[in-house]
Amino acid sequence: MARSDALQGFLDMAFVAFDQFAQDVRARRSIMEIFAHLETPHRARLSAAKRLPVCNRYLEDVLSAKTGNSSLDGLIGRFERVEPLLEWKTRAIYDNSASDGFLIGHANAMIVGPGGLENRQDVWVGATLLAPNVRYPDHDHAPEETYLVLSDGEFMRGGSDWFTPGIGGSFYNPPAIRHAMRSGEKPLFAFWALLADQQKQ
Repeated sequence: MARSDALQGFLDMAFVAFDQFAQDVRARRSIMEIFAHLETPHRARLSAAKRLPVCNRYLEDVLSAKTGNSSLDGLIGRFERVEPLLEWKTRAIYDNSASDGFLIGHANAMIVGPGGLENRQDVWVGATLLAPNVRYPDHDHAPEETYLVLSDGEFMRGGSDWFTPGIGGSFYNPPAIRHAMRSGEKPLFAFWALLADQQKQ
């Protein structure tokens, strides 16, 4: 199956950036496995492109900011080419750990994975945008996950204190760990990559 040049370009640059910034040995292993899976394209999903109001308000500002790092700036540039094809969604299930403005103040996009541009189950690569002063709810999921953060913002995992990875910050979430994120006075934007197919481990 053929993969579009825009999506392949994004995935190529995503590997460069995740590989450069992932420090945790578990994250590095996971990233290598994820991008090994992605060497085999899956069937493309018909585009159901949809932007939410929070994207129209904040995404351009986030993506226009230069990080000063060629890998991160290259990743943002490649993301801008696929972003018009993405279906941005809100999280349907959340609890009282979310902030009051959560529902209208966040958006998630699956780039590859369930409902993504390649509708596949083995690996998921996507992005999250939070408007300023929004707290994402505590949540967990079976797949392990590695984040690559492209803005200011704070994260929490497994009952830890809140921590700030910073632009280019990367961290690993083991399977089923509770975690959350929150923005400050500026929007938060991050990519995430999940290894769902771990049967061989």
